Amino acid sequence: MITPTRTLVSRALQSKGEGQEITVKGWVRSKRTGKEVSFIALNDGSTIHNIQVVVTDEGLVSSVSTGACICVRGALVASQGGEQAVEVQARQIEVYGEAVDYPLQKKGHSLEFLREIAYLRPRTNTFGAVLRIRHAMAYAIHKYFNDNGFYYLHTPIITASDAEGAGAMFQVTTLDVAAPPRGESGAVDYSSDFFGKHTSLTVSGQLEGELGALALGQVYTFGPTFRAENSNTPRHLAEFWMIEPEVAFYGLQEDMDLAEDFLKYLIQYALDNCADDLAFLEKMYDGELTARLRGVVSEDFVRLDYTEGIDILKSSGQKFEFPVEWGLDLQSEHERYLVEKHFKKPVILVNYPAAIKAFYMKQNDDGRTVQAMDVLFPRIGEIIGGSVREENLGKLSARVDELGMSRDELWWYLDTRRWGSAPHAGFGLGFERLMLFVTGMANIRDVIPFPRTPKNAEF
Repeated sequence: MITPTRTLVSRALQSKGEGQEITVKGWVRSKRTGKEVSFIALNDGSTIHNIQVVVTDEGLVSSVSTGACICVRGALVASQGGEQAVEVQARQIEVYGEAVDYPLQKKGHSLEFLREIAYLRPRTNTFGAVLRIRHAMAYAIHKYFNDNGFYYLHTPIITASDAEGAGAMFQVTTLDVAAPPRGESGAVDYSSDFFGKHTSLTVSGQLEGELGALALGQVYTFGPTFRAENSNTPRHLAEFWMIEPEVAFYGLQEDMDLAEDFLKYLIQYALDNCADDLAFLEKMYDGELTARLRGVVSEDFVRLDYTEGIDILKSSGQKFEFPVEWGLDLQSEHERYLVEKHFKKPVILVNYPAAIKAFYMKQNDDGRTVQAMDVLFPRIGEIIGGSVREENLGKLSARVDELGMSRDELWWYLDTRRWGSAPHAGFGLGFERLMLFVTGMANIRDVIPFPRTPKNAEF
């Protein structure tokens, strides 16, 4: 057991304040100086709430300013004011780091401005709350899968395959990009590259996750993924985190059940363990946040066939920006209409046209749809995308050929259907999409510590 050299502010605030000696350390959120007494609001990141430090010796606060990092030793006592239960009566203050011209003063700052100083924004109430919730959600993800008998599988970040077939990937190379070696045809010769072939940052750990599921039964991945889409929207990042469970012997029904249970568990965990941070975000950004979270937990998700969903949209009388036709992928406006206006609860849309889905999805007997499954949430649209995976080697190989993909690159994946193939299914949950829903934030760049977007790799 580690012996603490300080008391966390979160724990100090839970004390009854019986005059015990205490040491707290953190950053000054604000300082008010009167004739005989000064008040410091101190925060160490352990809670949304500050602890008030009362200083009667003017010499102790002469070099203390907003943003400074300090150590305070004194007595924890019941507060004389009504805004907090306890406060620290300081007898000694040590300044670890001064903060001259500190840019985060006690006033409102726009989220756009805070993105420009992302190295400091974790010290704000907003981003402290978001990052604590992000930690809680990451912990809850691991706890859920561990408690349900899943194994955490570490899949590679560097890959020679494109799991999605989208082609929007970041290349990884040690070659001189200004003058790479070329073969007789003029094409770049990757044989002298570090891996001896063209490699990229992964867009998904799914394919490798399937290999794990076909040996360990049920696994999950949780790691960074990358997409080189030149998309500057509030919903897209170039670097983001994905959670991808894969389960042997699952069909579409079990896949939907897992997705619904998983999401409800995570949201309930946030409600149970992040109440103070959620209350702050609700007050500042989204007045319906906790009601919406509770609503998702309490409602059974609608299970809806894609074809029926298209019929609902076409007969809605709603004017959409993007066309609604069978065979087209749904846009966010279509997904949110189904969730927010028609059903008023989350929807799991199934059996999509094969032409708009990935090569690995199991084909239905109708010859035109696949056993895909997308979970649609209010405000977010698609939050989970998954499917039953095609376990038949002949059908999978034919689909690879149909899409013009390389069998040579996917030989190892196809081989899993050659030796001991089994039915299996899984899905992908974008961690930042989950964070948008749980926190009520409007821009995905505000739910990850250091966002990576087109023309932006700062910090």
